[in-house]
Amino acid sequence: MTTRAIIDMSTQPAIPADTTSKRNLFPIIGVGASAGGLEALELFLSHVPTNSGMAFVIIQHMDRHHKSVLPELLQRITSMSVFEISDRMRIKPNCVYVNPPNKDVSISLGTLSLVEVNERRVPHLAIDFFFHSLALDRKENAVAIVLSGMGSDGTRGIRAIKEHNGLTLVQEPSSAKFDSMPSSVILAKLADIVAIAEQLPDQLIQYLSAMPSFALHTELTTHSDLRQSLDSIVMLLHARTGNDFARYKKTTLYRRIERRMSVHQIQTTSSYVNYLTENPQEVDLLFKELLIGVTNFFRDAPVWEHLKTCVIPELFTAHTSGKEFRAWVPACSTGEEAYSLAIIFAEAAEKANLKGKMTLRVFATDLDQDAVHKARIGIFPASIAEHVSAERLARYFIAEENGYRICKEIRERVIFAVHNIIRDAPFTKLDFLTCRNLMIYLGQELQNILLPVFHYALHNKGILLLGSAETIGGFNQLFAPIENKLRIFQRLDSPTPPTMLTLSPKFAVASKLSPIEKTKTMASPANLQQLVDQLLLKNYTPAAVLINIDGDILYVNGSTGKYLEPAAGKANWNIHVMAREGLRYPLMSAIQQALKNPSPVQVEGICIGTGDGALLVNITVQLLKQTDALAGKIIVLFTHANNRSAYGDVALIETGPEDGWLWDELQQARAELQTLREEIQSTNEELQSTNEEMQSTNEEMQSTNEELTTSKEEMQSMNEELHTMNVELQSKVDDLSLLNNDMKNLLNSTEIATVFLNAEFCVRRFTPSATRLFKLLPHDVGRQLSDIVSDLDYPDLLADAQEVLNTLIFSDKPVMTHDKRWFSARIMPYRTQANVISGVVMTFTDITIAKTLEIKLREALKQQDDIPRKPT
Repeated sequence: MTTRAIIDMSTQPAIPADTTSKRNLFPIIGVGASAGGLEALELFLSHVPTNSGMAFVIIQHMDRHHKSVLPELLQRITSMSVFEISDRMRIKPNCVYVNPPNKDVSISLGTLSLVEVNERRVPHLAIDFFFHSLALDRKENAVAIVLSGMGSDGTRGIRAIKEHNGLTLVQEPSSAKFDSMPSSVILAKLADIVAIAEQLPDQLIQYLSAMPSFALHTELTTHSDLRQSLDSIVMLLHARTGNDFARYKKTTLYRRIERRMSVHQIQTTSSYVNYLTENPQEVDLLFKELLIGVTNFFRDAPVWEHLKTCVIPELFTAHTSGKEFRAWVPACSTGEEAYSLAIIFAEAAEKANLKGKMTLRVFATDLDQDAVHKARIGIFPASIAEHVSAERLARYFIAEENGYRICKEIRERVIFAVHNIIRDAPFTKLDFLTCRNLMIYLGQELQNILLPVFHYALHNKGILLLGSAETIGGFNQLFAPIENKLRIFQRLDSPTPPTMLTLSPKFAVASKLSPIEKTKTMASPANLQQLVDQLLLKNYTPAAVLINIDGDILYVNGSTGKYLEPAAGKANWNIHVMAREGLRYPLMSAIQQALKNPSPVQVEGICIGTGDGALLVNITVQLLKQTDALAGKIIVLFTHANNRSAYGDVALIETGPEDGWLWDELQQARAELQTLREEIQSTNEELQSTNEEMQSTNEEMQSTNEELTTSKEEMQSMNEELHTMNVELQSKVDDLSLLNNDMKNLLNSTEIATVFLNAEFCVRRFTPSATRLFKLLPHDVGRQLSDIVSDLDYPDLLADAQEVLNTLIFSDKPVMTHDKRWFSARIMPYRTQANVISGVVMTFTDITIAKTLEIKLREALKQQDDIPRKPT
C-alpha cells in the first residue's frame, strides 16, 4: 500500500529559519525526471516559494551529444536562479542546479562534482547515481523527488535515501505523462509522500517545517512518559505483526518513529501512539519502515573476491565429494545476497574443475514476506548493471523488459522462506552462513544470543560472514577470524554453551552434549568395537535376505527358518516359493511397493504358520541404491511382533489341525484385500498423473500469461515512445503550419508575381499574382514552365533562368506583356537551409506606371530637342 501523507494542501510559507539553523544545514532536494518530464518540472518549480531556503538539484535524462536548453526553459517559470552544474560548484539555497549532458553528478559536503559517464555501464542511471551520493552526504537530511519518466531510474537511489532515514516524494502516477518511474518507486513501497507535481512543494515545506527540533532519543533519556510511549508502540507492533522489537537498537527505532511522526506532522509520541491505535494500517507502515532492507549484488566486492579465490576453495578440499554444500542467508531482503553467493559458488566450482561434482543449497530467509516474494520471482531492475559485470549479466541473467531475470541454474540452488531469526529455530548442518548488516540494528542482548546460535548452526570449520560494521564481540571461543578486515570468521570446534541458546521458547536444545561430543566421551579400543560388532551380528541383528527383482535369494543373514522353508521337489531358492504360509501375499505386495517407492516399506502383524503354531511377524522391504554392487537389489528384514495384537499377548499362538479352515479363509481374505489395495493404488496413480498434467497445464498457462504481460509492457513502452514522437512531430507540424501561413500572407500582401521552379524548371509553387502573367492553375504544380501559356513577351525567359542556375548570378530585366504592361523580371537561385541550389525563384514586379512615365518623359525630351532654338 502506498504511503500517503495526510497533510493540509493549503499554501505553506517558507521553512522557518530556526528549523534549519538548528541543523546548521539547508535542505538539498534531489529531483529526478526523464526527458519527458519538462512539464512536471515546470509545474513543480512554479509552486516553490522564491525564499524557500532550499536548493534543488535536477537530474534529467539528456541526449549526450546535444547542448541542454533546460536551464533557460526553467528560468522562465521560476524567480530562483537556475544554473547548469559545473565541476566543484558550491550549492547555495534558493537556487536550482541542472545537470549537463554526458556527465554524472555527485555531491560531497555541499559541493557538486561532475563525473565522466562510464560508457560500459548500460543502462546509464544518472538519477540513481546522484541519489546514492546525496544519501551518503546528507544522511537523514536527504530529500529525493521522482517525477514523470520512463523506466525505473531513481528507485534504487530512493532506497538508499530511505536507508539513511531521508524523505522521499513521488509524483502521482495518474498525473504524470510517463508513469513508469513514479510507479516503480511506489510499487517498491519506498514513497513517503505521493501527490501531483504542483502540490509536492507544499508537502515538502510542511514536512520540513514539522520536523522536531531535537531527536526523540534525547527526549527519552529524560522523560519517563516518552519511554512509556515507546513501549506502547513496541507492544502495538507486536500485537499487530507478531514481531517483538523491544530488543532492537533504540536509535534505529527512534529514527524510524521520528520520520513517521514528521510525515503526519505529529508533534508528540503520545499523540502518535493514539494515531497508531486508531489507524492499524499505520502500524503496518511503521513495521515496513523498520524492515527497510538495502542491498545489492556483490556488495563489498573485495569480500566476494576473497571468498571466491580463498575461502570457498578451501571448503571444497575439506568437503566430501557428492555431499551437499549448505549455506544460510538470514535477512536476505530481496535476494541479491543469496544469488551473489550462488554465483560465486558456481564460479569457484568451475575454477576448481568441480562443476557438477559439488551441489549447493542456499536457504535464504527474511521477516518481510513481500521481500521474500520478490526474491522468489528473481526479477531485478536494469540498474543492477551498476554492480554486476557484463560477463556475469550475460551468463547468469536473462535480459527482459526494463530489467534482468536470474537464470534457472542459479535460481534452483536457492530456497526462500519467511523466517524470524529471533523467534524460529535456525537451519543446521551448515557449511556457510552470511548475515551482513542485520546485527547493527539489533541491541547487544540479541547480538549475544545470535552469535551462539550461528555457532550451533554451522559445521565444524564452517564459515561465518558478517557486515563491515559487525564483529563477533566477546565470542572468541566460538569463532576465529580468517580475514578480520573483511569480517570472515571460521567456527571453532568448541561446545556451544546451552545457556546461550535461549533465543526463543520454540528453539530448545535436545541435549546438553552434541552427538559428536558424546562420541568423543566414549573412546574405545579397536578390538572392543570388533567384539561388539560380532555380538550384534550374532544376537541382535534381524534375520534378512537379499534378493533380486525376480525374488531369487542372493544372500541370507541370520536364522530365517521361521519365515522361509524349502519347497518340496527340485531345489528352488526363490523367496516367493519359500515363504511360509500367510507370508507370501503380504511379502509380494511389499516388494512391489518397494520397487516403486525408494523409502522402506513396512508391514506389521503378519500371521504366518509354523510347525508349532502361528507366529506374528513384521517385515521391512527396501530397494537398495547405495553402491554399484547392491544397486537394484532388494533387502527383506524379518522381526518378531512383540506388541499386543488381536491374536493375544504373545507373538506365538497355539493352533491345532482343526483350525486349518480358518487359515484358508484368512488367506482368501488377504488375497481380496491385496486386490483392493492394488486397485486403490492404480486409482491413486491415475489421480496423481492427472494432477501432474493439470499442474503442467497450469504452468504453461502461467508462462503464457507472463509472455502476454511482457508483450503488453513492450507495446506500452512502444506506445509511449510513439506518443512522445507524435507530440514532437505535432509541434513541428504546428510550427510549419504557422510559418506557411505567415509566408503565404507575406507573399500575398506584396502582390508580387512569384514563381518557384525546381532544377528542371518545373513549377514548385506560385503566388496568386502570378496567374495574371501565366495561365496557372493549382494542378499545374509539377509541370514544365515552358508548357504554360504566358502573357510575357519574353522569349529568353528559360534561357536566362538556365544562365542563373549555372552562374548563380541573378538576372533583372524589364519585360513587356502582349497588352503593353511592363514588369521587372528578376531571376535568382533557390537556396535551401543546407546551402544547396535546387532551382530558381522568379519575381515579376509591375512597373507599368513607371515605364509609361519614363516613355512619356523621353518623348517630351525628344520633342523639346526637336524645337529650333532662337539665336542668342
